Amino acid sequence: MNTAVYPGTFDPITNGHTDLVQRAARIFDRVVVSVAASPKKEPMLPLEQRVELAREVLQHLPNVEVIGFNCLLADLVEQQSANIILRGLRAVSDFEYEFQLANMNRKLAPQAESMFLTPAEHLSYISSTLIREIASLGGDVSKFVHPAVSKAMQESLGL
Repeated sequence: MNTAVYPGTFDPITNGHTDLVQRAARIFDRVVVSVAASPKKEPMLPLEQRVELAREVLQHLPNVEVIGFNCLLADLVEQQSANIILRGLRAVSDFEYEFQLANMNRKLAPQAESMFLTPAEHLSYISSTLIREIASLGGDVSKFVHPAVSKAMQESLGL
């Protein structure tokens, strides 16, 4: 059984993330969307809310589960008995950093292979960072995220 762990902050989960998970769900037996606490990044939304939003957005995929985590990715991979670390690549600019992570993960979790997927072309420009910035300036993010995510962001920003 191939189990893929797809780690990220998902602050917030975007339509690009959803597209990648849908693609992964067709390829792997089990996909564990792993929402990182990432306190150093100072997320806009608390971990529990990011986990719940991801669950709501991805509930239509029976072989996908969503968990929160606050440990070394290599430890999470072992805990989940995963053999794949899934990462998304939006642009060439992502590759250098992701290549470095893949090499480090190969040392820390040799039982797992890093694999990369790209989102659909029409979603490749979407990033959580841009979504947070647009929302914080009062912009409409509804084209880029699930309606529940858009609502949660508005509430978080007091809009």
